[in-house]
Amino acid sequence: MPLTDQAKIQIVQERVFIKKVCRNCGALNSIRATKCRRCHSTNLRPKKKELPTKRA
Repeated sequence: MPLTDQAKIQIVQERVFIKKVCRNCGALNSIRATKCRRCHSTNLRPKKKELPTKRA
């Protein structure tokens, strides 16, 4: 069921997309993180902001 309410979409985007991903181990970290919580690497990237598309 797709979301149509803009307020709910904004909440979901904040919860899901505003994170950083470790390039070494793939762990999700907070957006303010400077080091990975799992492997302590500083090689972090922001999470991609696109929803995955369904494949048939």
